[in-house]
Amino acid sequence: MITYIEKGDIFTLTDVTSFAHGCNCAGAMGKGIALQFRNKYPEMYLEYKELCKNGEYIPGDVFDYDYGIGHIYNLATQLTWRTKAKLEYIEKSVTKMLDLASEEDVTKIALPAIGAGLGGLEWNDVKDVLEKASANYPNIELYVVESYQSGNTISE
Repeated sequence: MITYIEKGDIFTLTDVTSFAHGCNCAGAMGKGIALQFRNKYPEMYLEYKELCKNGEYIPGDVFDYDYGIGHIYNLATQLTWRTKAKLEYIEKSVTKMLDLASEEDVTKIALPAIGAGLGGLEWNDVKDVLEKASANYPNIELYVVESYQSGNTISE
């Protein structure tokens, strides 16, 4: 199931401790929400960068980082920061994320409008992919913040 939130900050959602975001496979987290993840979880960033450097993180992959009280699902939605995201990469990585979350008993995941900002895709196309992928996981609630706005605590 998906709950869409028009404006907010994924890190301020009440009772949500697992997060996802779209990444490139080149080891760069220098803009947008990826930069926020890099700053909040520097050790995750170093592991991600090493995976990219070694060619172990390819489009459609998920780098699952357990930070102690939740998971960060780094979704490989773009080849590089210069290229656009692809719907097939989003579908593959979101499905992998949902499989992992199901195995790890994660029931709530917050994420931004992946692929639609710096990724360059049409948001309605991405929403269709998310709806299709999440339909098979009724026990996992996705909270999608469609537009970033700081300072608001959002509760369910």
